Amino acid sequence: MALALMTKGWSVSRWVEAIEKAAPATDVRVWPDALGNVSNIDYALAWKPDHGELKRLPALKVVYSLGAGVDHLLTDPDLPDVPIVRVVEPDMTMRMSEYVIQHVLMHHRQQRLLDQWQRDKHWDGLVQWAASDLRVGIMGLGVLGADAARKLAMIGFRVRGWSQSHKVIDGVQCFAGAGEFDDFLGGTDILVCLLPHTAETEGILNAELFARLAKDGPLGGAVLINVGRGALQVETDILAALENGDLQAATLDVFQTEPLPQESPLWSHPRVTVTPHTAADSDPDTIVRGIMAQIERFERTGELENVVDPKRGY
Repeated sequence: MALALMTKGWSVSRWVEAIEKAAPATDVRVWPDALGNVSNIDYALAWKPDHGELKRLPALKVVYSLGAGVDHLLTDPDLPDVPIVRVVEPDMTMRMSEYVIQHVLMHHRQQRLLDQWQRDKHWDGLVQWAASDLRVGIMGLGVLGADAARKLAMIGFRVRGWSQSHKVIDGVQCFAGAGEFDDFLGGTDILVCLLPHTAETEGILNAELFARLAKDGPLGGAVLINVGRGALQVETDILAALENGDLQAATLDVFQTEPLPQESPLWSHPRVTVTPHTAADSDPDTIVRGIMAQIERFERTGELENVVDPKRGY
């Protein structure tokens, strides 16, 4: 079996080591310079390969996305007509929930203010409300969003979630579709975005949405946490909302342009927390083991899990 490793911006050697450890007999070909005879490559493990490169593999059976998102593949106009499988691994789900909980708690416990007080050597009392006073809204209730929602509810936050189709999650008030979107936003103090990037979600985090978020919560304004995709947010609108009061603060792990340009005002804004797309890093060992198990099952039965619907975009 020949497998093409097609990644951009990641350490190739770490992934090759993981593949060789999980399946020593695998013929690993590294894109772009060491694909060898492309006519006998069966599978591709991909993260942001150049458009048109997958089409060069005529015997390709399945493409596995090495990250949670698949928009980097679906935007390729020359994408071959083979199944695309997205990563759904407990390790990645846990990492994402850790990040979401960390930043919800950071805003809830006013950690940025306390950091400033430490720098100023300022000692004072601090009014601190209970978790149950805060309404956390999760946009996107797939595997990642549902897990984060359940764990935030266990801590005591009043959690609500919104998705295109109705979901039932213990301890979470669920909303669905365009008809319930305003109700969801109007009762949200901290908005966590975990939506995929599709034609419908592009630019959804904009001035109009921020204006509809709750203004009566204990934080003094709404907070945005985006761990979905950078294309979902309009960064000029985020900055404007921070100035006009529609947003009180923001945590951003993804950006319209990555790496985030040095000249971006988001870097130095006092109420913006920037992280470099690290919310749920892909662990090569864990992900490769899962992919190799899927390939082995596919070779035996022809069955695949977590296959992407190109029309839906996820």
